[in-house]
Amino acid sequence: MYLLFLSLWPWVLGTLATVLLLSGLDDLVPSLICFWHLVVRKTSVTAAGVPRHERRIAVFVPCWKESGVIANMVRHNLASVQYGNYDFFLGVYPNDAATVQVARQLAATFGNVHVAACPHAGPTSKADCLNWVYQRMLLHEQEHGAYFDTVVLHDAEDLIHPEALSVINRERVRNAMVQVPVLPLPTGLDEFTHGIYCDDFAEYQTIDMRARQLCRSFVPSNGVGTGFARHVLEQLAKDRNNLVFDPSSLTEDYEIGVYIYHAGYSQVFAPLTWSANGLIATREYFPRRVRSAIRQRTRWVTGIGLQSWARDGWRGSWLCKYWFWRDRKGLAANPLSLLTNMLFAAGLADWIQAAVEHRPWFFGVANPAVVALCWMTAAMQCVRLAMRMFYTGRIFGFVFALGVPLRQFHGNFINCCASLGALWRYADARWHRRPLVWLKTDHAYPNVGALAPMGRELSEVLVGGGYVSEQALRDAQTELRSDAFLAQFLMARGMVSDEEMCRAISMQSGIPFTRVQVERIRPRIVRTLPLHVEKRFGVVPFYVESGRLFVAGARVPPVSFYEELKSFTRLPIEFHLVTKGNYEELRRLL
Repeated sequence: MYLLFLSLWPWVLGTLATVLLLSGLDDLVPSLICFWHLVVRKTSVTAAGVPRHERRIAVFVPCWKESGVIANMVRHNLASVQYGNYDFFLGVYPNDAATVQVARQLAATFGNVHVAACPHAGPTSKADCLNWVYQRMLLHEQEHGAYFDTVVLHDAEDLIHPEALSVINRERVRNAMVQVPVLPLPTGLDEFTHGIYCDDFAEYQTIDMRARQLCRSFVPSNGVGTGFARHVLEQLAKDRNNLVFDPSSLTEDYEIGVYIYHAGYSQVFAPLTWSANGLIATREYFPRRVRSAIRQRTRWVTGIGLQSWARDGWRGSWLCKYWFWRDRKGLAANPLSLLTNMLFAAGLADWIQAAVEHRPWFFGVANPAVVALCWMTAAMQCVRLAMRMFYTGRIFGFVFALGVPLRQFHGNFINCCASLGALWRYADARWHRRPLVWLKTDHAYPNVGALAPMGRELSEVLVGGGYVSEQALRDAQTELRSDAFLAQFLMARGMVSDEEMCRAISMQSGIPFTRVQVERIRPRIVRTLPLHVEKRFGVVPFYVESGRLFVAGARVPPVSFYEELKSFTRLPIEFHLVTKGNYEELRRLL
């Protein structure tokens, strides 16, 4: 056996090194394309002209078991988005009562939020839910004599950039599909699984998507932050028997991008740009547990690598075929990468042991060609890691980028499991002639700390909401000389009532405003938290529902509030803003 290994190992190592070298060179191609257009051809993706008006935009948000996040998502984005002519359509299922209730409350509170109920029980697929949201939009148009020129897709955990809809409106001047960049929210170095998404998206959104655009190849939809021209969706409805989004597809967003490209419509990826509100991109939390990450990536690999291959084949120009190859190569490259990591770990351990015992290295080879291939492959991997660290550091900071090499090993394990799982699920479905089942990803909405940088100024909300006139606010700011105590100043002068100020702060922060009926509060719920919590944070519990503890306060709590309260209760906390008078009524119950 030992002699057989010695005879076969150089061939195995040489073959593996050659494949990895070619794969590494292939991974450099998108960067070389961007470099060529930037330095040699001096071309770039230019922005469209200034639109003459704000197109009416419908934002589709499919929901299944999203009662814990959808309210914060809608409230925050309504408060932060700097665009006037848009409506939310929330797709819900009749057997998801909690989400239906929250969606109806939002629709009752905000005039541009509408509930789009699916006629059947869920969950089905994201595409199926989107189809019924589309029908609800048509019904809304008939009832109100409206017309939505553009449809934008988002998920229930998305943090929409304040200028994202304006970018889509601008690019719609000459494009039928607009993709706004998508980036994970930053997390700490200890968040290894989520960090993989930070690394992947930093490189993909910076280089790969831009390279596709420069090559005039198809631009896949990222599933969120994608704007579609209405006439494109109407054409899809005609071609697919009124099914705009393919309900049997696991990655309907990817496939609709391919369809739009082959149909001859223009597409654009809005490159990453900085604004006063940071990078213009849709932000969200991606899976932070290994099992959830494998589950999500299994769906991606199954839909993009296998299902799309079976449906679309290799149609298009040679550049289009190349990007198909880039999207599908992970089926083989992911398991191969994990195998390489395992061999590297085993070889390193044996090399150390051989040095200690003064014996020959078990994995050593004498063939100079194989040795040269190994060194070239190692150099290529170093170059790729350095580039990945640069792209990650540019967006998430260079301290965070130091973790890229370690996260690469972790990512290879997750991607390998996802590829093998995708092959198994696809083969099993084909063998038993069963449809592929949609694997839903658990969603988490950002905390107050992540939301704060994108919020509007209180003065802007007060004027926009009609609480004070622009001239009156200017006079008040001149007299006050600082916005620090603007709320107290306006209320003391009687320019804004306590309730009006609460509603304005609610719109600014995305935190719900409520009026607690004290006579209906149970005293034992008020005493759920220790008394010193009320003194420190100014909050009082008032309700428990669906496993959540509702607390009320007259001011927005600090970011640390939610984490610190975990030591006093296992229930998730939902904070509601109340007037000072209503809060004093609650305090008396203590």
